[in-house]
Amino acid sequence: MLKCTNKTCCRPLNFLFYGSTSLSGILFLDELTEFEKGTLEVLRQPLEERRICISRNFGSYEYPADFLLVAAMNPCRCGYYPDLERCTCSIREIHQYLHKISQPFLDRMDLCAEVSRMDYRALISKRAGESTREIKERVEKAHQIQKERYSGTPYRFNGDLDRRGIVRFCALGKEEERFLEEVYKSLALTARGYHKLIKVARTLADMEGEERIRIPHLKEAAGFRSADKRYWN
Repeated sequence: MLKCTNKTCCRPLNFLFYGSTSLSGILFLDELTEFEKGTLEVLRQPLEERRICISRNFGSYEYPADFLLVAAMNPCRCGYYPDLERCTCSIREIHQYLHKISQPFLDRMDLCAEVSRMDYRALISKRAGESTREIKERVEKAHQIQKERYSGTPYRFNGDLDRRGIVRFCALGKEEERFLEEVYKSLALTARGYHKLIKVARTLADMEGEERIRIPHLKEAAGFRSADKRYWN
């Protein structure tokens, strides 16, 4: 719901729902590095707070902005880095290309997956992998698990958890805590990155029907936070 302090515009039948068609939807940004850096930086607030605040001389406005951000990009301008035999970009060009995306922006992403070039044998293999229908069924089961878990709470999904929710619903055993401490130090995670890693691990556990978060879930979640360390450091 829009909140507005400008009495001249907020009258009956004067509805201002900017972005309402994308609310609770997916925002896909292809070729992420082709966007202006300032445009991407503006997304930091809605990604963190799920709302947009606009202040003007005649009033202030608050719009809901709860959406899922999905982005895709190449590792360099030619697209072949880190294959140094095929990449035609200089180190300086690679650095300039990647640093169009700031670390604070990356830190607000829940996970980052690196897609490597497909091996020829895998390309021609007739062995069937997991179908989209099977994946959909696993996702729906995970949704149902979370729906039941968060019934009567202000949360809907694992991604909604704040620090208090993480403590309550993402309890770790002693071995898992020790492992997570090592990951936190080795990846030099921020507090935000640390909490996002736990929430991703909670989701991975749900996808496998596991009640508790185990070390394999934490390992996989850590892998999704390591790509930015390889490319941006």
